[in-house]
Amino acid sequence: MHGSPLQPTTPARARKLLKSGRAVVARHTPFVIRLKDRTVSDSQVDGVEAGIDPGSKHTGISVFTADGGERRGRYAIQVDHRGPAIGKKLDQRSNYRRRRRSSNLRYRAPRFANRARPKGWIAPSLRHRVETTMTWVDRLSRWAPVRKVHVERVAFDTHAISAGRSLEGAEYQQGTLHGYEVREYLLAKFDRVCSYCDATGVPLNIDHVHPRSRGGSDRVSNLVLACVPCNQAKGSQDLREFAPDRAERILQRAKAPLRDPAAVQATRWALWRTIEARLPTGVGSGGRTKWNRQQSGAAKSHTLDALHVGKLDKVTEMVMEVLIARCSGRGRYARTSPDQHGFPRLRMPRTKTFFGFATGDLVRAVVPKGKYAGHYRGRVVVRSCGSHTVRTAAGPVKTSHRNLRLLQRGDGYTYAVAKEECSS
Repeated sequence: MHGSPLQPTTPARARKLLKSGRAVVARHTPFVIRLKDRTVSDSQVDGVEAGIDPGSKHTGISVFTADGGERRGRYAIQVDHRGPAIGKKLDQRSNYRRRRRSSNLRYRAPRFANRARPKGWIAPSLRHRVETTMTWVDRLSRWAPVRKVHVERVAFDTHAISAGRSLEGAEYQQGTLHGYEVREYLLAKFDRVCSYCDATGVPLNIDHVHPRSRGGSDRVSNLVLACVPCNQAKGSQDLREFAPDRAERILQRAKAPLRDPAAVQATRWALWRTIEARLPTGVGSGGRTKWNRQQSGAAKSHTLDALHVGKLDKVTEMVMEVLIARCSGRGRYARTSPDQHGFPRLRMPRTKTFFGFATGDLVRAVVPKGKYAGHYRGRVVVRSCGSHTVRTAAGPVKTSHRNLRLLQRGDGYTYAVAKEECSS
């Protein structure tokens, strides 16, 4: 009440509070209610903690209660980033400007030689990952009493992976967790599939493409995944001797660049510093996360990794449904659409709101008659004439703005719910 977050509750209890009139809906997605008859001083607020598993394409966020070393999952969100789309737009803009400078057009002096980058600068596609994650940390802090954040600061050590040996001071690669970082990277790189027979759902070993008995190294470019039968059948044979038909494809995939691990490596410090400046922060390595997840028998996913980040004894409860929040953006600032050469092609309206609605708003449509008669709920696409389109699971529904009721303003994300496979 009065903007202060209270302890999370169950869906059944939330329905009872809404039905009795003791609470009102504050937000539809994620679903948040606001109590009307109780203050924070009258409530028991034990607080919750959040875990973050940052990734290149997806970031998992888990909200849980912690009692000593025991964790109980309460809510899970998977944020889908759009870093590649941002990079593509920046390259497109750069090509437009390069052409305008080289063609017989209005002269635009090059400015690439006089721009200074501030300390701590990271590329816009990488900064997007940090800012999106922090957006959800701030939102969850407004809706729930978050006391501490656990973040996986080391997903892959690309320097140690490329060197093919343990580095001094890399404690997460020593002792019980030794080798987990390289193995976790290979599992993600080869999608948990045997490189020789495409077997899935079976135990996988790390195999050397060029055998060590013939001078092969432990560099990550010389390592692939193999099931137990293939690993034993290959033995000390060279790749071209054992699988000549697949040799080129396996070699090409084994030497693929470390693009995704590099993105995580570039943003891990910026993310950690930003979170630490706002909330108490604990850190953990990717190897420790995998160890915790295997001890509790949980499946591999970003949200379950977020639940197992850091030091813990056991996890007694996991979330069965995950909210998928995909970054879709809020539209464009530009009101002119260019053609493939960069020339103006289509002029857009100067305003984005028509009859109280903007594209991306969550609405409820009650169509009284006609082809689309019925009740619908979805995201709206607006038109200046007032004939809007509601995107639903059954398809688009066209109706007048008079038949729409606003449920939630567009916030730059599209939402979906997915089942969580808790057990491995």
